[in-house]
Amino acid sequence: MEAFLFSGLFDLPWWGLVIIALGLTHITIASVTIFLHRHQAHRSLDLHPIASHFFRLWLWLTTGMVTKEWTAIHRKHHAKCDTVDDPHSPQIHGINRVLWGGVVLYVKESSNDDTMQRYGAGTPDDWVERNVYSRYVILGLTLMGLTNVALFGLVPGVLILLTQIAWIPFWAAGVINGVGHFWGYRHWSTEDSSTNIFPWGIVIGGEELHNNHHAYPTSAKLSSKWYEFDIGWLYIRILETLGLARVKHVAPKPQFSSAKPVPDPEVLQAVIRHRYDVLAKYAKSLKRTYAEELGKLRRQSPNEAQVLETVKPLLGQDNDSLHDADRLKLADALSRSHALQTMYAMRHELAAIWGRSTATSEQLVKQLQDWCHKAETSGIKPLVEFSQRLRCYA
Repeated sequence: MEAFLFSGLFDLPWWGLVIIALGLTHITIASVTIFLHRHQAHRSLDLHPIASHFFRLWLWLTTGMVTKEWTAIHRKHHAKCDTVDDPHSPQIHGINRVLWGGVVLYVKESSNDDTMQRYGAGTPDDWVERNVYSRYVILGLTLMGLTNVALFGLVPGVLILLTQIAWIPFWAAGVINGVGHFWGYRHWSTEDSSTNIFPWGIVIGGEELHNNHHAYPTSAKLSSKWYEFDIGWLYIRILETLGLARVKHVAPKPQFSSAKPVPDPEVLQAVIRHRYDVLAKYAKSLKRTYAEELGKLRRQSPNEAQVLETVKPLLGQDNDSLHDADRLKLADALSRSHALQTMYAMRHELAAIWGRSTATSEQLVKQLQDWCHKAETSGIKPLVEFSQRLRCYA
């Protein structure tokens, strides 16, 4: 009886079974990030039919997820991010509901026919998808469970299957969708609340770098800084070397030339294309100005310096995203420094340039020229230097 319960084709110690379970779940994570996310939802890479079908088969066996449903729900998340129409925003539903009940939100949205029709285009629709994967979602899990039992014994096999079943709902539906929009660090000032959970994307296949992804959603590579690591990108490069994948898009890297006398259409296009890099550099200039102004106030008026110290975390946020109390607090603090007040206001004016979708190219070039002129005649050294660098984008 004990042999039946705990022994299968492979008689492994407990730590061997743990390694097997982690290895199998990691293959599932890789399938989600490479196939469902980067290939299907965002078309950032092409996959050879062999690789594509392996991922489809594996996901059917280990998750029962339907490609069209996952893809449609994720595309809608990007289209409606952090709004009431977002299928799984912790800003709307609360972090606990998304973290621990993200799978419930996923199942609920998967029954929304409008979501499937509007956002599910271009996903696999062949015979095996219609007649096997989408039709018999429980069959795959059943086959995987029977295989686990045959290989490792009844108890270990069932425990490994339960781990496989719970892995994606917790890490993908819970952690990425929940924590990835609630806690972490941000490189890019995206219009949503996305964060990078951790700089080394291993456990969730690189999806830990969620703010990077929302800044450049069509990029096949999710890491953007030298110290970040995206294991999903490593797997993609291996597949590419083997002829099983072709990368279509990666995040653009800023190019620079000598400064133009005034911004022209080429500079405008480069600034819009690299707007997140522009805002990141502007944030550094704002921090430099803040440090200089705080130092002056500490020497001249320590009480006002204390007021300014309390709003440091608010400087990196857009005014529209602040609560009323924080907005008033920030306005009061900025009134004590003309330089900071100017720089904070001009950040909003700069971002508004690429936010004006109805303006003509000529109008946008003129607005950028006016912005640079205002910046370079402000007398604020960090702002002047930033504007001069802005004219170098190519």
